[in-house]
Amino acid sequence: MLNRKFFEERDQADPLSCFRAEFSLPDELIYLDGNSLGALPSQVMNRVSRVIEREWGHDLVRSWWDNRWMELPAILGDKIAQLIGAQPGEVIACDSTSVNLFKVLSTALSSSPDRHVILSDRANFPTDLYIASGVISTMGRDVEMRLVGSGELEQQIDSSVAVLFLTHVDFRHGARCDMGHMTRLAHDAGTLVVWDLSHSAGAMPVELNACEVDFAVGCGYKYLNGGPGAPAYVYVAQALQAGVRTPLTGWMGHEAPFDFSTRYAHAAGIRQMLCGSPPILSMAALEVGVDLLLDADLAEVRKKSIQLTSLFMQQVNERCKEHGFTVLTPREANRRGSQVSLAHPHGFEITEAMCHHGVVADFRPPDLLRFGFAPLYTRYTDVWDAVETLHQIMEEGTWDRREGDNRGEGTAR
Repeated sequence: MLNRKFFEERDQADPLSCFRAEFSLPDELIYLDGNSLGALPSQVMNRVSRVIEREWGHDLVRSWWDNRWMELPAILGDKIAQLIGAQPGEVIACDSTSVNLFKVLSTALSSSPDRHVILSDRANFPTDLYIASGVISTMGRDVEMRLVGSGELEQQIDSSVAVLFLTHVDFRHGARCDMGHMTRLAHDAGTLVVWDLSHSAGAMPVELNACEVDFAVGCGYKYLNGGPGAPAYVYVAQALQAGVRTPLTGWMGHEAPFDFSTRYAHAAGIRQMLCGSPPILSMAALEVGVDLLLDADLAEVRKKSIQLTSLFMQQVNERCKEHGFTVLTPREANRRGSQVSLAHPHGFEITEAMCHHGVVADFRPPDLLRFGFAPLYTRYTDVWDAVETLHQIMEEGTWDRREGDNRGEGTAR
């Protein structure tokens, strides 16, 4: 049996331990919800204040050029590209994950006019499926969405499938899909692939180019630590960009936005995926979070993620085995992301009780407790203390004494 001293020693030897101080987190707080909302980087206040006071307050409209506001979506996109295995000019920061998903699904379907199926996992994130349905309603031709279990996906890829649309890490149980394998299968059938990276980018290396991915989207507010409602990003492989035609033809995606022409002409390259004016304040905040990840070694980030999640599952199995928890997250390291999901009939009440004791996780109906491990600021001792808290709550039955019921509410994704 391990003890707390073992976890203290792991923290002392952790090459990423210095990053904890870069976040505004109370020392006594155990924050295991970074897979929903990343913690606040301490330098965000200074960065955003500078943008407000100097760039907006003093330089005013000149900042679009003098302070490179116009270029910020591409600058930030190139930085995110380094985290997801893409090259410069393949990623741009803009809009929300849902809006970007609408763009790439529409583009992919339009590129395959002789095919009529969007294929996805029926357990995909619901909003992603809502967007796919919305895209289908605008196509002006018969297109269907085929939803199957994850174990059936490979057999369903055939010449009717225009787009295989998958999430890299599942938001419920944290299982990781084999990006390289599924992309190869799709390409062998002439099918384009769209990946949602919202639960993987920033917690592990992602290799879009190496896997020859066509399109990808992702959010900025989870492991990228960009803040609530942070801008998202969209990736389009270089080889496909000349043929991309986004349906959202806003002025920032125009080849010459300040010519104010009445005729739309799309910009070259990834910039054509832009639509409206970029949200400069939130982009400035997101850039701070991205820069922190660029200062870290992503291989070390992934190594620590595996260790944190492994130790958490091990401790739950050893210390809470008599309390009815089922670990849903895959035990094999290469098959999971950076979260652990437990099922329990009283998951909501237990999650609330843990929060009351200073351990922040989240709940997903009907019975899931989700624990997200963000390697830049999650400590090894957080694992021990979180499981100790869980053990005490279950032993003492304090989970059954919480008041109120907001189980219909939840954190984003």
